[in-house]
Amino acid sequence: MRVFLSALGIAIGIAAMIAVVGISTSSREDLNRQLDALGTNLLTVAPGETIGGGEAHLPDEALEMIGRISPVESASATALLGDTHVFRTDRVPETETGGIGVYAAQLGLPGTVGVAPAEGEWLNAATAGYPTVVLGPDAAAGLGVHEPGPDTQVWLGEGWFTVVGILATTPLAPELDNAALVGWDVAEQLLGFDGYPTTIYARAEEPSVTDVQAVLAPTANPAAPNEVVVSRPSDALQAQEAADATLGALLLGLGAVALLVGGVGVANTMVISVLERRAEIGLRRSLGATRSQIRLQFLLESLLLSALGGAGGVLLGIGVTSGYAAVQGWPTMVPGWAMGGGLGATAAIGALAGFYPAVRAARLSPTEALTAA
Repeated sequence: MRVFLSALGIAIGIAAMIAVVGISTSSREDLNRQLDALGTNLLTVAPGETIGGGEAHLPDEALEMIGRISPVESASATALLGDTHVFRTDRVPETETGGIGVYAAQLGLPGTVGVAPAEGEWLNAATAGYPTVVLGPDAAAGLGVHEPGPDTQVWLGEGWFTVVGILATTPLAPELDNAALVGWDVAEQLLGFDGYPTTIYARAEEPSVTDVQAVLAPTANPAAPNEVVVSRPSDALQAQEAADATLGALLLGLGAVALLVGGVGVANTMVISVLERRAEIGLRRSLGATRSQIRLQFLLESLLLSALGGAGGVLLGIGVTSGYAAVQGWPTMVPGWAMGGGLGATAAIGALAGFYPAVRAARLSPTEALTAA
């Protein structure tokens, strides 16, 4: 039981280290795949503040001017209708908005942002002029809308709007996940929209992203470029990855502590083994075993004990990583260096933990060992 518990201590430490590295790597691989699919060349333009601290707005022609920048492949816009809310029925109190934002949207938005309807369809030239709406996935869940169709309606503003589509999750534009999107024209006709966009999305050619980012503000608002905020949504995802890496380093430290505790357990087991096996040591010495042979025996036992714990820890860490990645829908990635490093760490711990007990066993004289036994 002592041997099992000592090996288990080593296994837990190694499993913790393997799992932390594996989960972090799997998460990073999933993020890289998302960025490869969505692209890192999406830029957003939004109004900032005026010099006096008031709320600025983008000019009406900002979208058109941004679309004229030669490296810009496509551009589209949304406008938040701050005083308009959406409800499941007209009986819901006005204060219970659920945090769902209502936006006017340009028809080219999905192609620029990189999102497609999970169900139904996006607004088109025909439906955008009528009271129809497309919901983000969180907004649809909050409103209790499970499928679009001619019989599915929500109360938006002061009238009923037909739900024609539900969007998929939008990693590069998370504000759309909890949004109700209506056509630009119908927003002006029925919802009092003033025509000013609040967010412009621009998809630029990959080699020119930095150059386009530098000229977006003066292009969107030549009279006051300081009142324009330009950002790159993929930077937020990469910042999240950096935060995850920091957390991973912390958990890796905890795994190292667990590994140290396991090493102490191995050392304790080997010291007790020396005390309990003095008769064996004395008998072997009296039969001709040398000090170096006794020392090597106990050192190898310590290494074997640590190796068993290390191998079990590696398998356990791979299993934890695979299970967690499967639940999250990530690819399973366990770096070879992490597995090799885990086994190397157990070998080092085994050698250190077994060194003193091995030396102590080798120093016992045959007479002393047999007499004590």
